[in-house]
Amino acid sequence: MNSLTPEREKLVDFITKAYPMPMKTASDIAGRFYTVRFGKGDFLLKEGSVSNEYVFLTEGYMRSFATDPDGNDITTSFHGPQQVVFEIASFFHRIPSRENIQALTPCTGIAITYATLNELFHALPEFREFGRSILVNGFSNLKSRMLSTITETAEARYLQLLQTSPDIFQHAPLRTIATYLGITDTSLSRIRKEISGK
Repeated sequence: MNSLTPEREKLVDFITKAYPMPMKTASDIAGRFYTVRFGKGDFLLKEGSVSNEYVFLTEGYMRSFATDPDGNDITTSFHGPQQVVFEIASFFHRIPSRENIQALTPCTGIAITYATLNELFHALPEFREFGRSILVNGFSNLKSRMLSTITETAEARYLQLLQTSPDIFQHAPLRTIATYLGITDTSLSRIRKEISGK
């Protein structure tokens, strides 16, 4: 561990918590990642490009968004420290992405390419299990979010985001948060005012 950079040490900790494995194996995996940095507004991925980097974010915040038929940006996900960032369909199917991934703040992370990730998948069963765990958790979270848009009120969705990701409100514009919640800026302002008055 002492020979690893702070970013790689964070990745080793993340890997071993997601799927227990020997420390040497986790360190070897982390050693295949390289440092990436993004300025505020920089894109990790643009719509129409193929996602080729699997990024473990160590500092900063990003968002994924798509464009609706009217040309509006709709936020589909927020990403913060200690989270994996990539566009799953484009990355694994090698197809152009329908989403963009953009830095909301200056960001630092460590990344691995599709080719290197596949090498590790084939060479290390532990890494395959780690990857499977990440995908299962990601799918579960996506399903919960989809159901919440159907079964919960806008206020409940706002409170859930406030509880699980309070830092987002310090780093993302309210307009961006409103699109993520599926409501207008005006509705979000009203909800915030009503809650603060309770």
